[in-house]
Amino acid sequence: MRWTFAFDVGETIVRDDRYWASWADCLDVPRHTLSALVGAVVAQGRDNADAIRLLRPGIDLAVEYRAKEAAGKGEVLEEIDLYPDVRSTLTALQDAGHRVLIAGNQTIRAGELLRALDLPADAIATSGEWGIAKPDPGFFRHVLELADSRPQHVVYVGDHPAHDTRPARAMGLRTAHIRRGPWGFLWADSSDAADADWQISSLVELIDIGHISEK
Repeated sequence: MRWTFAFDVGETIVRDDRYWASWADCLDVPRHTLSALVGAVVAQGRDNADAIRLLRPGIDLAVEYRAKEAAGKGEVLEEIDLYPDVRSTLTALQDAGHRVLIAGNQTIRAGELLRALDLPADAIATSGEWGIAKPDPGFFRHVLELADSRPQHVVYVGDHPAHDTRPARAMGLRTAHIRRGPWGFLWADSSDAADADWQISSLVELIDIGHISEK
């Protein structure tokens, strides 16, 4: 059957190393310090941006983001930021007749950068463009509109069980939890991850899933 595979962005198809490094440089703190704080707030189930707020209490992230962009230190997404299994897997899924979408909690600018990479995807969208972010059900309604398919024929792939697989599953989508990135590994043994239809360690495993008939 023909599936639609919808992919989260951060730590699913894109590594966040340089993103956090740029914030550390902007805040003039050691990169390890910010990285460790990101891990700490993640472990507490908090917004990862709280790591920045711990370093700069009262910071206006929107204002700081615009300042970074104006200073030429804004968001960057290049080929080196992609996980090595991304292009080959997305290409294989398309070649097998499946629809490929990319949709995550990213800015409008990130959407532009993702499209500039000319990825093998049928459509790319971000929460910044939609004006609504995961885990809000409205985000997944947008995913279904983009997929133009029945929920049970859509597989949402993500690393964060609470933000990706749990809310997607609640909307009737099939789900695949990937073990990579801090969220993917930390919450791999959680009940939310266990409830995903599939648990994978590489996107390549999705190629086999694409051959599975609907339950």
